[in-house]
Amino acid sequence: MAREFLTDLELMILLAVMRLGDEAYGVTITREIEETTGRGVAVAVVYATLDRLQERGLVTSSVGDPTPERGGRAKRFFRVTARGLRQARVTRRALTALWTGVPELTGG
Repeated sequence: MAREFLTDLELMILLAVMRLGDEAYGVTITREIEETTGRGVAVAVVYATLDRLQERGLVTSSVGDPTPERGGRAKRFFRVTARGLRQARVTRRALTALWTGVPELTGG
């Protein structure tokens, strides 16, 4: 059985969702990735990726209460599932194995 690994963006999004906890929605996830990694990412790309992750059972979402600052629209909050956590761990192990023993990447 072939293992499915996360892309770099998928992994970053899952990690951002975990870091943000109850405050994980599109804008905060985007901001977390940009502030933590320096990588710019469009909110639309984050939402499209979250939709794919949800289809694969790696995240779930719930709709919060409407807020006046969003013109009465509700935020969609995300959580990583147990399956998503396992997939992040599998990807981390694979990447760590590839990094190990590469002389150009050792040291400062």
